[in-house]
Amino acid sequence: MAEKPIHLLPPLHLAAAAAAAASAEGGSREGKDLWHEVGQSTETAVAVAVAVVAVAAGAAFLLLLLRSSKKPKGCLDPENFKEFKLVEKRQISHNVAKFRFALPTPASVLGLPIGQHISCRGQDATGEEVIKPYTPTTLDSDLGRFELVIKMYPQGRMSHHFHEMKVGDYLSVRGPKGRFKYQPGQVRAFGMLAGGSGITPMFQVTRAILENPSDNTKVHLIYANVTYDDILLKEELDSMVETYPDRFKIYYVLNQPPEIWNGGVGFVSMEMIQTHCPAPAADIQILRCGPPPMNKAMAEHLENLGYTKEMQFQF
Repeated sequence: MAEKPIHLLPPLHLAAAAAAAASAEGGSREGKDLWHEVGQSTETAVAVAVAVVAVAAGAAFLLLLLRSSKKPKGCLDPENFKEFKLVEKRQISHNVAKFRFALPTPASVLGLPIGQHISCRGQDATGEEVIKPYTPTTLDSDLGRFELVIKMYPQGRMSHHFHEMKVGDYLSVRGPKGRFKYQPGQVRAFGMLAGGSGITPMFQVTRAILENPSDNTKVHLIYANVTYDDILLKEELDSMVETYPDRFKIYYVLNQPPEIWNGGVGFVSMEMIQTHCPAPAADIQILRCGPPPMNKAMAEHLENLGYTKEMQFQF
């Protein structure tokens, strides 16, 4: 029986199949590698896009924050009088009333620097024009309004105008005016000497200091009046003492005190200033505001006690 020949090479159809299989396997690997690279590129592109969007959103938020934190423009004009509507008039005592005026919008601010005042224009009993300075008791944190506490005197020319004002009337106002400038922390402590309606700038400065959580300035106020009923803003002042007992002190002085009275009696003396105000130092300041005779007497007291002119300011 003849032997079958031995094939050293595979048949052509098997070789072709093997080659096709090998080619298919190689192609599959290359395809997988290609899709892997495409996937990686897509993920990278998405990550970059997300990062760009995040940066853009952050920049937009920062811009919005900066715009929102920017101090709004005030309503005052230093050169021209502007009209503000009286929306509330409340009698506090027989000769003192609080007047609330509306600003153009509920978010408007008056734009009055701390310790400065406004000029108010009105007419006296004869119809003649009168212009007089007043200090609002409100701050720019009191949005949409400003308030004046007015003591009305029988012969006061501007007092007549305020006495005659009714809700719905308009007041002509110009400002800001004044030389006083304040930055939080510019002094360690203030001593304040106020008489009568001279309390209003002291009240405004004190409010600004105490309501600023980053301002640690201490305030020592001596407030003089004739009678107990003449004390302006007493409820508000006493409330601030209760709220900030370590930062705000008041010593009331009356010429004609009631029978039961634990404050000062008579006129403000050098001894009262020594006891209730900070001693002369480079980092303190004494503020004065009252009737002319009181201002003159206080200036003499302060000079005798060693307070230099740089340590004093008169509104």
